[in-house]
Amino acid sequence: MTMKDNSSNMLVSDSVVNDVKDVDAIIFDCDGVLVDITESYDTAINKTVSYILNDVLDVQADNIVTPEILYGFKSKGGFNDEVAVCYAVILTSYAAKELEKPFTEIIKGVIDNSNETGILSVDKYLTSINVEITSIKEKLNYFGSHETSYIYTVFDQIFYGAKLYEQIYSKPATIETTGLIEKDKVLINSEIVSALQRKFRNKIAIVTGRGKFAFSYSLKDFLDSFDISNSIFLEDESKELAKPNVEPLLKSIRGLNSKHCIYVGDSMEDMLMANKATEMGFKTTFCGIYGTSKKPEIKLEMFKNNNVPIILDSISQIPKALNLV
Repeated sequence: MTMKDNSSNMLVSDSVVNDVKDVDAIIFDCDGVLVDITESYDTAINKTVSYILNDVLDVQADNIVTPEILYGFKSKGGFNDEVAVCYAVILTSYAAKELEKPFTEIIKGVIDNSNETGILSVDKYLTSINVEITSIKEKLNYFGSHETSYIYTVFDQIFYGAKLYEQIYSKPATIETTGLIEKDKVLINSEIVSALQRKFRNKIAIVTGRGKFAFSYSLKDFLDSFDISNSIFLEDESKELAKPNVEPLLKSIRGLNSKHCIYVGDSMEDMLMANKATEMGFKTTFCGIYGTSKKPEIKLEMFKNNNVPIILDSISQIPKALNLV
């Protein structure tokens, strides 16, 4: 059974309404939740793909990562990292060129055959249709460090811009551009923070695919609102810990000493991670945010079809959804 608040596009299950008093902590994803990234990270995906296709394959392709393609990958549960989406699209473009077939035809097959293993499922599918991808994989070097990986080096320069890139990595930028991080739109505000602190006190943390530098840069006005010591910034961790790997969330839950937490995210990976935590005995209620998507109606349906207990258009609805106001 679900209770719907028609005035605010909010869906909250009856079980959550009855159970909310037991919640003692709240953990947030960042991108698409605390920050609207449609003009920053999402734009960086297309600009990275365009730059690399031109540089490596001599292919001109602007804005080929449509909202439908982005959602297609994000709905599979293995593409929380924006660079993984770039990788998948670049390899698909390479395959289309090699096979002399339309990109739109190949990308459909790639998405349909992708799964929680992310780029490994992309590699497997392209190999299965007889595309030799060894050389392009070696060029992209996805599993290299941010300092050595070609695909990460391009993405980071486009996202951070030359000045911040040089500050972070202590090496000169080769792409002169203003960082798209400047277009992050912070969605949390002091009213939301105050409501959360009244309920959870200091048990408010972060588990995000974003790195700590990028998080701190965009959320600088609200850093004191979160328990950073019990937060996880996955860009700074091993790629094996990427969502939907549940271990980072469990580490945060243990650090907060939480008996029942809410995890607020906006993706399939976030939902899978929260559900896995509960399966492992760490009670976690998932709250899905859909309004920051370029295709919010599709994400809303995804959450509804997966029986997500709390579905909100925006983080601004959290205090009302949890009866904090």
